[in-house]
Amino acid sequence: MSRQIVYVGSDHAGFILKTQLLKKLGTEFTEFEFRDLGCDSESSVNYPDFAEKVGRKVAAEKNGKGILICGSGLGMCIAANKIPGIRATSSWDAQSAHLSREHNDSNIICLGARLLTEEVALESVREWLKTPFAGGRHQQRVELIKKLEEKK
Repeated sequence: MSRQIVYVGSDHAGFILKTQLLKKLGTEFTEFEFRDLGCDSESSVNYPDFAEKVGRKVAAEKNGKGILICGSGLGMCIAANKIPGIRATSSWDAQSAHLSREHNDSNIICLGARLLTEEVALESVREWLKTPFAGGRHQQRVELIKKLEEKK
């Protein structure tokens, strides 16, 4: 059985945190393959480029998942949400990560490397990866979000 791919990207501000998380997540969550889509150093880059790379991969797969990291987590979240099919959320702790999956069926978690410790970021991603979407009353709301993409 093939492992589900989790696409991961960062800008220069998120590069170190991304590297730290990938080392730990790869050994903890063997049911996932974590695929790093860049960036590859702390040299300045534009975060929308990496939000697009990850977002397009996630949107192309049924039940796709992604992790984006920039300085605040906010710019990546804004950029990723411009891609149809993406429900990116900026999470600041394990509870916000949990609720974004359980209630909103988020498919990308965005983290702020300048705002979170490595420990809090890791706990958030752990919670996000293991939390299923609750469906039920939340399904109707997710469907309404999807309809917003269709409006011009």
